[in-house]
Amino acid sequence: MNGPAAKVKICGMTRVADAELAVELGAWALGMIFYAGSPRRCGLPEAIVIASRLRRRVELCGVFVNESLPRIAAVSEQVGLSMIQLHGDEGPSFCAEVARRTGAKVVKAVQIAGAGDVRGLERYHVDFHLADATARPGTGGQRLRGGTGATFDWSLLAARRSATPLILSGGLTPENVAEAIETVHPYAVDVASGVEQAPGRKDEAKLRALFAAVAAATSAAAQAGAKAVA
Repeated sequence: MNGPAAKVKICGMTRVADAELAVELGAWALGMIFYAGSPRRCGLPEAIVIASRLRRRVELCGVFVNESLPRIAAVSEQVGLSMIQLHGDEGPSFCAEVARRTGAKVVKAVQIAGAGDVRGLERYHVDFHLADATARPGTGGQRLRGGTGATFDWSLLAARRSATPLILSGGLTPENVAEAIETVHPYAVDVASGVEQAPGRKDEAKLRALFAAVAAATSAAAQAGAKAVA
């Protein structure tokens, strides 16, 4: 990886203190989940407080799953979101309408199980693509959309030809994020369960370890690139 350092998005935010620490450590974006089926669901009052404290210091990303356009627009306006992540079965035209209605950047997430899913991302002309692990049932029997703690075969992304910036998600932790960056060269990495003590509650030591691992991976890549040039 010889380009800029991978940015970091911390998702599943529910507490102001966690959000402030993530920004202090260098987070590029914070994800607040508004999907009722998620154990990391962020209440609207909490999201408004987080946004009011950290606006203009970080991207404020609202995560929605198969939600109606009016509700997405309403939440975006109330919270002041700068990014909208669509993590369900939304089609390209819906994504375009979300961008038009909200004025926010749009992230389209797709669960990657095979090469066809990677090709499917090309249909979406949005600001960012997000590649995640496949969904699976949660403890309550509902289908989880992210936050599963599972990874997927990163080599599948080698066939990707899109110029749209890629956010890599799915089971990333302080222990494997460097390998993920080296393999995929993403624009950003997205981490939720890998830095938690419980769903929606971040672990300070894990957060610090994650950012240190990302920095170390970037430094190692820069040194390798310098040697190659020399």
